[in-house]
This record gives sequence, structure tokens and C-alpha cells, in this order.
Amino acid sequence: MCRLYGVTRAGFYAWCSRERSERERQNARLVERIRAVHCQSRGTYGSPRVYQALRQQGCRASENRVARIMRSHGIKARVATIRYTSPNMQRYYALIPNEQLGVQLQGPDQVWVGDITYLKVGSIYRYLAVVIDKYSRRVLGWAYGRRKDVVLTLKALDHAVRYRRPARGLIFHTDRGIEYAAGAFKERLAELGITQSMNRPGKVTDNVYIESFFHSMKTDIVHGLTFTEDRQMESAVRDYIPFYNGTRLHSSLNYVPPATFERLT
Repeated sequence: MCRLYGVTRAGFYAWCSRERSERERQNARLVERIRAVHCQSRGTYGSPRVYQALRQQGCRASENRVARIMRSHGIKARVATIRYTSPNMQRYYALIPNEQLGVQLQGPDQVWVGDITYLKVGSIYRYLAVVIDKYSRRVLGWAYGRRKDVVLTLKALDHAVRYRRPARGLIFHTDRGIEYAAGAFKERLAELGITQSMNRPGKVTDNVYIESFFHSMKTDIVHGLTFTEDRQMESAVRDYIPFYNGTRLHSSLNYVPPATFERLT
């Protein structure tokens, strides 16, 4: 081995017997703290969130140092790719404007956003409808089901309404899917005094906040895992949402969870 690496035998044995430096000992302690934070995040945090969590604990290690140590020890966040499709707008009939544009958010319950995503269970797909507060990114209501229809979206909306009891005048924004443009959904919004808002045609970024949530959720609890029964998937979602609302650090909220952000503002 010494011949292979071009070092003397005496030098090799001297290196083996040398005590670790103070910096090495500090790094060893730091990597244990990093592993603990990473484990508490369920393996979802990359170096920016790990750094922020350590800083909140009083650790003074730099962000570059945290990233370097995580890289050298193979500690990384889960990653996932979401495929975006461009739906044929002729499938939808509603011509509802984007009412959220230009709204200056001052607090919760001014604008809610909703959408549906696909979740694979075995060889088939199930559907998850979610309602989020745009101001705090807090998940307010959700519904899991076998069909992508207005029954699902109404269930998620009613869940959020029971939880928050918003005043009349709230804006509810979604894409232009038939599940939100259906007569029953419009009637429920009118009954609650909620103003309906939808994406502009071809502007998929109009609902980017909830797309961001779906990306985070799938990265954290779906990517790389296999679900064979509905109860497994529904249980994973039910367990994840309190974690997302109350524990997971949100980069756009100055690295605090949505529930904490609402308390602080």
C-alpha cells in the first residue's frame, strides 16, 4: 500500500498513531448533530435546512461547512421530479378570472389555493385534493379518494372551512379543472361568500404555491417508497401534514414552519 501511494512505511505508521486534531474532533461532533437533525426531518432536509435548524439550536458552524460535511458523509435530502403536463384547455368551460393577482397579503385567510395530485398505490392511481393558505403555506384541508371529481374537491374545501371558519370575501384560487369549475363547487363557494379564482389560460405558474407543496410532500414521503394499499398511503399523508405545518422548516418563510409563521405575524 505504501508503495502504491508513494509514502514511506515510517510515515504511514506515524500517521496511524497520530491523534486527531481539534478540528477533526469538532467535525465528528458536528456530524452527529447533523445526523440527528436529518433524522428528525425524516431524511427530507438538505444542507440549507440542516444549517438553519442547527443555527436555531445555537450551533455556529457555517453553511458551507455543514454542506461539506454532509457531502463527505453521504447525508442528503430526498429528491424527486414532478412531471408537468399541459392540459387541453378545451376540456374546461369556465372563464373565471385570476382574482388573486395583485392582492397584497397581510395575514392568513385572504387567499386560499387548491389543487389535486396523483398518488400511485400498487398499479393504480389515487387522488389527493389539498387546500393551502397562500400567506402562511399552511395546509388547511385535504381529501384522499379513488376518483378525481367534485366530491373530492368539495370534501377538501369543507375540511378547510370547518378548521378555519373564514370570513366572507376570501379568494379561493385553483387551476381550471372541471373538479373546481363544476356547478356544485361554484354553488358551495357562493354559499360561503368565497370569491372563485382560476389560473389564466396557459399560466401554470399562477398556482405555484400548491405545486411547491406537492413537490415537497412527494419528495418527503412518496419518492422511493412503494404503497400497496390505500390505508398505507392515506396514513402517510395524515401523518405528514402535521409535520409539514408544525415542524418542517420552510425556506420562503425565513426557515420556520407555517404554523410558527402564523403565530409570529
